[in-house]
Amino acid sequence: MNKKLELLKTYFGYDSFRPLQETIIDQVIAGKDLMVVMPTGGGKSMCFQLPALMLDGITLVISPLIALMKDQVDALQANGINAGFYNSSQDSGQQQELFAQLRTGSLKLLYVAPESLPLLQEPLRNTPVSLIAVDEAHCISTWGHDFRPAYTQLSTLKTHFPDANVLALTATADRATRVDIMHQLAIPHAQEFVASFDRPNITLTVRPGNNRLPQLRRFLEQYPEESGIIYCLSRATCEKLAAKLSALGYACEAYHAGLEHRFRESVQERFIQDTTKIVCATIAFGMGIDKSNVRFVVHYNMPKNIEGYYQEIGRAGRDSIESQALLFHSYADVMQLRDFAMNSGNADVQIAKLERMKQFAEALTCRRRMLLSYFNEYLATDCGNCDVCLNKPDFFDATLLAQKALSAVYRMQERAGLNLTIDVLRGASNATVLDSGFNSIKTYGAGKELPWASWQQYLIQLINQGLLEIAFHEQNHLKLTPQAHDVLFKNAPVRLAVIPKPEELAVQKSKATGQEVLSEVNTDLYEALRKTRTQIASEDNMAPYMVFSDASLKDMASRIPLTTSEFGDISGVGALKLENYATAFLDVLTDFSMMRKGSFVYRDGNKATKSTKSRTKRTKGFDTAYESAKLFQEGMDVEAIAATRELKPDTVLGHLGSRYLTHKDVAVHDLVAADLLGLVVPFYKEYKENNAVKPIYDQLGGAHSYGSIRLALHIVEADRLV
Repeated sequence: MNKKLELLKTYFGYDSFRPLQETIIDQVIAGKDLMVVMPTGGGKSMCFQLPALMLDGITLVISPLIALMKDQVDALQANGINAGFYNSSQDSGQQQELFAQLRTGSLKLLYVAPESLPLLQEPLRNTPVSLIAVDEAHCISTWGHDFRPAYTQLSTLKTHFPDANVLALTATADRATRVDIMHQLAIPHAQEFVASFDRPNITLTVRPGNNRLPQLRRFLEQYPEESGIIYCLSRATCEKLAAKLSALGYACEAYHAGLEHRFRESVQERFIQDTTKIVCATIAFGMGIDKSNVRFVVHYNMPKNIEGYYQEIGRAGRDSIESQALLFHSYADVMQLRDFAMNSGNADVQIAKLERMKQFAEALTCRRRMLLSYFNEYLATDCGNCDVCLNKPDFFDATLLAQKALSAVYRMQERAGLNLTIDVLRGASNATVLDSGFNSIKTYGAGKELPWASWQQYLIQLINQGLLEIAFHEQNHLKLTPQAHDVLFKNAPVRLAVIPKPEELAVQKSKATGQEVLSEVNTDLYEALRKTRTQIASEDNMAPYMVFSDASLKDMASRIPLTTSEFGDISGVGALKLENYATAFLDVLTDFSMMRKGSFVYRDGNKATKSTKSRTKRTKGFDTAYESAKLFQEGMDVEAIAATRELKPDTVLGHLGSRYLTHKDVAVHDLVAADLLGLVVPFYKEYKENNAVKPIYDQLGGAHSYGSIRLALHIVEADRLV
C-alpha cells in the first residue's frame, strides 16, 4: 500500500480517494499553487489535511468563522491528528500553550481566521510553514457571493511565507470569480481543479411561496428525528418561524447575526451535538460546518444567487446519503432581493445573478441540468431526482388564458405590476383597482374563475416563455414582448404547465422518498447504533457525527461486522476510532446477530412471541424501550409485556415513556392517573438536573409508582407542558 492510501485508512478510515483528491494531493506535495473548486461534501478538506501529514513543517489553514475552528480541530484530534487553532475566543493561557506547540513543532495543522493572522507573525517566525490552505476562498473576491473585507489582507501571504505553496479552496466559484481569487492571492498561474458540481444524492424541489408554513409542516413530517437547516431572508422571519415550529413540537432554534455572540455559539453547538434538530437561520449560518448528517436544507425565501443557493444546499447529505433541498419562492422575494441588489456595490452583477436564480426557481425542465450549466457543467440527460423530473408537468392548451392575461396588460397600457394585473383579471374591487380605473376595461374579471395563486403561476410561465417581461426600472410593470403580439393578434398557440397542488406534491414525494431506507440496512439496528453513538458523544463531549457519520452507521447496519478486523473495514473507521469505539459498537452488532438466529428477526420484520421471551431480553446497547413499545403497539398491556420480557411493570412504563418522548408513536396518556401530570410539573426542572425519581416519589407520599412518575415526566416533556 502506498503512503497516501496508508495514511487515508489509518487516520480517516477510507480505502480510496474521491475524484480528483489524489491528483490534487500529489500536486500539493510537489509544492504547486492550486485553485480547487469542489462542491460541499466533495472532500475539499482532505486535499490539505492528508498532505499536512506528509509535509515537513506546519500547514496553515485560513478559515473565516472562528466559531467552527474548535469543531474542525476536534474532528481531526478524534482521528489522531495533532491540530490546533488560534483566535480571539482563547484566553492567554491557551494561546501560550499553542505557541509552545509551535516551538516544539508538534502541530501539523493550525487553523486561524484572517483577522488573527497578523498576530501570528511573530510566533510563526521560526516555524517552517510548508502549506497555506485558504478555505472558503470565494470570500476574497467581490465577484463572489460572500465577499469579506478581512480576506483582502491575504494578498500578502506569498510575501510573508515565500517557501509555502498556496492552496485556494471553495465550493462555489464561477470562471470570473476563480480568476479574481488567483489574482487576489498572488497565484495567477495556479493550476485549476474544478470537480463535478453534481450532488445526485440531493433531491431538488421548488414550490410556490404561498401557504409556506403548512407546506413546510408536511415536508418536515418526513424527517421527525433528523437534522436540517431552514434559511430565511430576514432575522424577524428566523425568529417567528423558529417559534412556530417549536410550538409544534420541533426541537428548533433561530440563528442570525443580531443575536448575542455567545447565544449564537450555543445554538450552533446544540445543532452540532444533535440536541437542536432544526435551525432557522440567515445565510450567516452553516459555512464550514462539517456536520455530515444534515438531511434537509429548506430555503424559506429565495436566495439572491445560484452560488449561495448551491453552497447552502450542499450542507445537506455530506455523507452521500439521500437528502432534500426544498426552495420556496415568490414574486415578493424577487422584488425584495432586487431592492437589496440595487444598493450593493456591484448592482448590475448582482441583479444579473438574481435573474438567473429566478429562472432556476421557475424552471419547468430538469433543475439539476440548469443548476450545473451555471457552473459550466452539462448533463446529457435529465437527472431523475428533482421535482420536475419526478413529477413531469402536464401541459394544456392555454391560448385563451394567455390572451386574457396579455389583453389585460395591453388594455392597462402596460402600467401595472403582476399583483395588480391578477386583481384586475379576477375582478377584485380593492382600492388599488378602483383608484386606477382599471375596473372599467373590457378584460376586468375575465379570469375570475381561477384562484389568485394559479394566475400568479401562469403569469410567471408567460414571463419565462418570453411573452411578458418585467420592467424593473418602471416600478416592475409588466410589458408585452413582440411574441405576445402574435398570441394576441395572430392566435399563436400557447401551452402552459398544469400547476400541481401542494398537497398533491406532498403525497407524490412521500411515496417516492417519505419511507426511503437503504434496502440492506435494518432500521432497528441502525437506530440502536445511533443511540450508542449519542451516548459515546455525550460522554466524550463531542458531536455525534465526529464519532461516526450516518454513512458509517448504515454501513455497519448493512454489513454487521462481528470482529475487530471486520469492524476495521467499515467506511470511516480509522485506527484511533477502531481502538476507541469498536468494543461498544460490536456489543450492539453481536447482540443483534444473536437475535437474528432465533425467531425474533428484525431484518425480515417477523414479530416476537412468548416463545422467544428469553431472547427479547437484550444486553446493553440494544433499544430495549423499542421492544416494550413494539409489544404495546401489538396489543399487550403493561403487565403482559412485563411478564413476557421478565421485567417489572415500572420498567415497562419507563420504556413506554422514553419511546413517547422520542417518537410519540405509543398511546400512553391512559396509563397515567388524571392528576399526576399536574403533580409532577413543579418537580420537572429538578428531575432534569438530577435524573432522580425518588425525591418526587417521596414528596408525593408514595401515592404513585416510580414507573408512573417517570412516564408522567416523559409526557410532560414531550407535550411541552413545562
